[in-house]
Amino acid sequence: MEQFSGKIAIIGSGNIGTSLARGLVKSGYASASQITLTRRSVAGLSAFAEQGFGVSGDNPAAVAAADIVVLCVLPQQLNKLLEEISAVIDVSKHLVISVASGVSCADIRGKLSGRLEVVRAMPNTAIAIGQSMTCVATDRASEEHVQLVSRMFETVGAVVKINEDLMTAATALCACGIAFFLRAIRAASQGGVEIGFHAEDALKMAVQTAKGAADLLLQMESHPEQEIDKVTSPKGCTIAGLNEMEHNGFSSSLIKGIKLSAVKAGELYKKE
Repeated sequence: MEQFSGKIAIIGSGNIGTSLARGLVKSGYASASQITLTRRSVAGLSAFAEQGFGVSGDNPAAVAAADIVVLCVLPQQLNKLLEEISAVIDVSKHLVISVASGVSCADIRGKLSGRLEVVRAMPNTAIAIGQSMTCVATDRASEEHVQLVSRMFETVGAVVKINEDLMTAATALCACGIAFFLRAIRAASQGGVEIGFHAEDALKMAVQTAKGAADLLLQMESHPEQEIDKVTSPKGCTIAGLNEMEHNGFSSSLIKGIKLSAVKAGELYKKE
């Protein structure tokens, strides 16, 4: 991978920000010395400082020294941060990447500069192991900058470019979706205990089975129903279990949950 030559500031370095930083360095996209991580409590970044990353509690200074600014704060904290850094934003130099849910590129430009290029990225917590599903979108940033952001997040998983009006939906399906699939795995492991397995064995079996199911779809590039058909035989035990789950609203409840999460994600950010 071609190495980035500039400086990157990751503002609000919690799990997402620090995982991105690790991925960028591990892939060779950037060196630790090119990346500054900020946090209110700098002590929490001491391990990163030891690895050669810049660490700071001064957001404006970190932004002023950077070429790429990654905003990794919660939507509720974003307005305060934007006010804090607005004076040091340079539209001729800075590319801003935001991972804040429900906050449009136009919202960010409205607080910073109308000519600023902003790209949104929505990763999920699997970024910690380099397996994120990250959706990327913009309204008016250049294709070159969108590709740059895609390459950055490809260091920590898969990337899909989508229209900006689908970013809130992406939050529900991919970011919240981690919790939905984890809950399904937990339920499967509980079912395993009820039919006779010890809890630790049931969980291991459920986790590996779920991982196998996901990898089947990714590697075979097939549809779930194609793979389901291979497991279901006439009058068999699999179709009996599937139909019992559907009678109790398995698919319907998952769909409804995703829809409600999308509504809630769109309400997280207050423009004022």
